[in-house]
Order: sequence, then C-alpha cells, then structure tokens
Amino acid sequence: MYRDSSRLAYTIALVGGIVLWTATSALSGRREPWDWAGYWTISYPIALLLAGVLGSLFPQRPWRWALVVIFSQAIVMLIGGSGLGLLPLGLILLGVLSLPAIAAAHLGARLRR
Repeated sequence: MYRDSSRLAYTIALVGGIVLWTATSALSGRREPWDWAGYWTISYPIALLLAGVLGSLFPQRPWRWALVVIFSQAIVMLIGGSGLGLLPLGLILLGVLSLPAIAAAHLGARLRR
C-alpha cells in the first residue's frame, strides 16, 4: 500500500509540475518560466501550494514531492529548447527555490498529523 501511494504521489507531483511549468511557459511565451513576472506572483505560489497539498495527502517524507514539483521545471526547460550552458546555474536556482516548497510540504504533513 505504501509503495502504491508513493507512486501516486510521485505521479501527481511530476504531472502537476510539468503542467504548471508548461502552462507558465506558454502563457509567458518564454522558454524558461522564471523569466516571466507572473512566475513569482502566480506560478511559484501555486507550486508551493501543490507541494503543501501533496505533503498533507502523503505525509511520509514530504520533501520528495516538493523536489519533484520544483525540479520538473528543468524538464520543461530542456524540452522547450533552453540551452545547456546555464544548466548548472539553473539547477542551483531550482535547489534554492525548492527550500520554501519543502517547508510547505512539511507544513502540510504536520497539519495532517
């Protein structure tokens, strides 16, 4: 049962993240979602909310869901044609951006308990 719920959580986090970042890229007309001002006021808060909800629904090690939601942005950027030259810097930025998402997921898990 636990393994099945983990698979479901990973799937929701991955699909949710990819849909969110793809929609952000499409709305902004940019390859990298964070190049749009709406990223910081709309998309990123939605990603934090998604991480928190997943943490609440699947409270075992909730940091995993947050990482998948945030780092799925890298998949969207690579598929969208972003160059690999700034990939290391982008991954560092995604790591920093994942910290509030991890906090949100832990908060969701704590509220569930």
